[in-house]
Amino acid sequence: MVQGYAAIMDMQKKQTISEEVDGLRLDKVLSAVLDGESLRFRRRLCDDGRVLVNGRQRKPGYKVHAGQQLEIRAGSEAMSGTDLGVSVVHRNEAFAAVFKPGCVHSAAIAGREIPCVEGVLPELFPQNEPRLLNRLDYLTSGLVLVALNGDAENEYHTLEDGGYLRKYYCAEVQGRLDGVISVRHALDTADRKTTRVLPELSDDPYRWTDVTALSHDHERDTTLVQCLIMKGARHQIRAHLASLDHPIVGDSLYGADDASFLHLHHERFELPGFSASAPCPWGPQTEIS
Repeated sequence: MVQGYAAIMDMQKKQTISEEVDGLRLDKVLSAVLDGESLRFRRRLCDDGRVLVNGRQRKPGYKVHAGQQLEIRAGSEAMSGTDLGVSVVHRNEAFAAVFKPGCVHSAAIAGREIPCVEGVLPELFPQNEPRLLNRLDYLTSGLVLVALNGDAENEYHTLEDGGYLRKYYCAEVQGRLDGVISVRHALDTADRKTTRVLPELSDDPYRWTDVTALSHDHERDTTLVQCLIMKGARHQIRAHLASLDHPIVGDSLYGADDASFLHLHHERFELPGFSASAPCPWGPQTEIS
């Protein structure tokens, strides 16, 4: 790994995607750029946020297009909040809501030097002692909440345990989904790649996922939905929606899709005395009729 990153330091880091590789997966294109490096290493570069296309981090399966700008950043290069697309949406004396783009890590990973929201918090809040309070999946965009001091961190956990938090997500799912559904099945979040939806119901209402259908795209046969959770577990919304046979568009882990990004976005966060919104980025769809 060290040799691989050292090699990047010596190469031309910015290149233009040529016609010859138009439409190919990013990890395949990197095989020509990083001659001799393994597929595992190339994918690791993407997962660590070191590979950018037109200034945006992309995952290994992203399909490139001729004329785009490919940039590879070595592990020793620090990335600012602006580089990552991270910004402050709203704040008060106790809390702040920060926008995280898709394909950016929320928190630092032990033993790996990766760009992440947690790593730029001191830059965003230099006069405070910021602590990351929730995480989003690497592919998920939207709001993460930050405590600006230790008292606020304790208050957050008290409110969370008491069921006072409301987290609203928008998602685009495969197929037509109508009405309002409360998914109450328990989840097995043991240390594995995916979260398993169990046949028994959870007796903890804070772990349920309430799904409201908003609009249906007849041409693409997808539905825009709003999901409400209170505490949340690893991959909760992704697994619960897939259990309804409506996996999220772009979710290759819980569905068969392999789009360029996951259509899941944390759009609103509410707790007593503080709320913030980051509108869902996808366009209008046809009303359900």
